[in-house]
Amino acid sequence: MVADWVEGIAAALGNLDSPAAIAAFLLAYVVASLVLAPVFLLSIAAGALFGFAGGVLLAFLGAVLGSSSAYAIASPLARLGLLVWLDRDPRVAAVRQAIVGRGARVMLLLRLSPLVPYVALNYALALGGARYRDYLAALPGMLPATAMYVYYGKVIGDVAQVASGVAPPRGTAYWSLLALGLAATVMATTVVTRAARRTLRETGVGPGP
Repeated sequence: MVADWVEGIAAALGNLDSPAAIAAFLLAYVVASLVLAPVFLLSIAAGALFGFAGGVLLAFLGAVLGSSSAYAIASPLARLGLLVWLDRDPRVAAVRQAIVGRGARVMLLLRLSPLVPYVALNYALALGGARYRDYLAALPGMLPATAMYVYYGKVIGDVAQVASGVAPPRGTAYWSLLALGLAATVMATTVVTRAARRTLRETGVGPGP
């Protein structure tokens, strides 16, 4: 199981010296970002290993590196015939244009939402033709969730507990983040829907105002 592999990496990091642990952590985060692994386990481990401030910094840096690696792999595929074929449906093309055309704002809202998996969103945005500068600018939207998981890792304080599958407590921070994510999802959906409708009207496909 991929999850077992990630948990094993998190446990192994505790046995390394600090510089080696940092390098191994970042490498593990990049690999996990590419293979659809549950990277939140690494964020929890970061809190247990490096404390809150250091854990947030390293987890976010790992997310930036992992997202960039996924973009580098997936972005060239956006030019393949499959997406060209999908765009033959004006509705599909309009939605894709709405997301990419709105740039960092919509992507930031999507990053804020815990309902949209980090790794899947990396590939979806890259395949959708998002510009890298917008893609990168939206990554700070991950910070609230990253900080929450790192904090729980610091509270747990033991990588062995992370590796054994200890679930983070669902306190006020969890429910606040969930509420924020739900609001962000609604906002993102509204913006994309309106932009898609406008694009359809401009192309003469959709209904008028």
